[in-house]
Amino acid sequence: MGQEVSRSEFTREQRLAFRAKVRDDLDCFEQMLEGSRFDFTRPQMGLEIELNLVEEDGLAPALRNQEVLADIGEGDFQPEVGRYNIELNVPPRPMAGDQAVRLERWLSQSMRRAGDAARAYTCRVASIGIIPSLRAELFDSPWLSEGVRYTALNDSLIRERGEGFELELEGPTGERVQSYHDTIGPLSGCTSVQLHQQVTPLDFPVYWNAATVISSLQIAMGANSPYLFGKRLWAETRIPLFTQMTDTRSIELKHQGVRPRAYFGRSWITSIFDLFEENVRSFPALLPEASDEDAKAVLASGGVPHLSDLKLHNGTVWRWNRPIYDMSQGVPHLRVENRVLPAGPTAVDTVANACLYYGLLESFTTSGRPIWTKMPFADADRNFLDAAKHGIEATHTWPGLGRLPVVDLVADHLLSVADDGLAALGLRREVRNHYLSIIEGRCRAGTNGASWQVAVTEAYEDAGHSRDEALTAMFGHYLDNSEDNLPVHTWEVPTVEARSAEAEERQPAPA
Repeated sequence: MGQEVSRSEFTREQRLAFRAKVRDDLDCFEQMLEGSRFDFTRPQMGLEIELNLVEEDGLAPALRNQEVLADIGEGDFQPEVGRYNIELNVPPRPMAGDQAVRLERWLSQSMRRAGDAARAYTCRVASIGIIPSLRAELFDSPWLSEGVRYTALNDSLIRERGEGFELELEGPTGERVQSYHDTIGPLSGCTSVQLHQQVTPLDFPVYWNAATVISSLQIAMGANSPYLFGKRLWAETRIPLFTQMTDTRSIELKHQGVRPRAYFGRSWITSIFDLFEENVRSFPALLPEASDEDAKAVLASGGVPHLSDLKLHNGTVWRWNRPIYDMSQGVPHLRVENRVLPAGPTAVDTVANACLYYGLLESFTTSGRPIWTKMPFADADRNFLDAAKHGIEATHTWPGLGRLPVVDLVADHLLSVADDGLAALGLRREVRNHYLSIIEGRCRAGTNGASWQVAVTEAYEDAGHSRDEALTAMFGHYLDNSEDNLPVHTWEVPTVEARSAEAEERQPAPA
């Protein structure tokens, strides 16, 4: 969840000082955009993947990330907000040649290494948007990862909210979650894939706008989070869950139109500065720990400031497509961080999702009239919500095509566009065909991670199993299939024998 801090409590004076430093950083950033040299290399794909640890027996969340990470050793893994979360950081690589195949191989090997370490603690690694076995009772125990930042973030969100968090979600069949939480615990249930694209200052708005359009397509194709606390909710429940668990607004502020901290946007942009300025002026600081850097003095002397305070604040505004300022070897650079995809189901599915994104991103930013100039922002917002609710069964409004099923939009109109983009990036034809055929397979089968989870769970329920039994059985099949690394649309829905009357009689009566 971002960079570490040294304390979890802050005084009023510290908050005021941090606010002043963030505004100074924003002024420096504006000057740098006008005259500084930003690094830009050949387009590369950069990924971060959040994973879960679950018990081998029963598949409940396993609160052992420190032990597992210690056995994995130093490298590409680190903890995340919950004690059952770990994160894998993928070194950037060009989207060219056979690099997508190499990426899949690297992901598979890394997750196998994590799985080997987890087995020593009777755990398994799960790559999934939300663990189906997650229950609210987990957060009555010490669930928060070690690290001051996580405690500070929890405390700050609660303080800004002024009370605990109320979850209220309803699924397509009327199942609901209505619960109250005095910590941000359920936030740790959201595990995602983040895709990065380095860009120039001039090109940033073009890429951000394109990524915003593509986001709904990503969710529809890759939804993988249909269950929370045993209830069937949205196809990508991670989207509203994360939004509600980071929402510091009171009911009154919501009615006034104040923005949430997990934010899709409200309009197309013309500059990266628009986003940073909105973050500074619209959102109070959650982690107001001021750095020692005098950014204005560094810039005046001809140096390049780290803008540490602006970066720290920016890391606590969770736009689904987030602007990133960073430095490498003393040279600043900018990135679009795309945060909409859930984790899983497999390494090959993850790479296929990345190929769809980067292919469309390249085509939409370099070919013809930009797609967003033909599309009201409200249509992109509507597509985004529809995809989160309905996943692969969503419908989209698209320029020149009207409203149509997203599977038809992708399979019949956009896969060729993505292929052109990947070709322009230098990805080999057979590699492009392989990964985009996985997306086409999902469209033709009408199957992604979320729909497969629902189909298998319902098969067990139809055979007489309880919801908890059905979810546990489904999750076991999911983990086995995931480790086999076959595309999710090829996974079978198992044939489940009807539960015997004797077995049903042995079931305890509901409370």
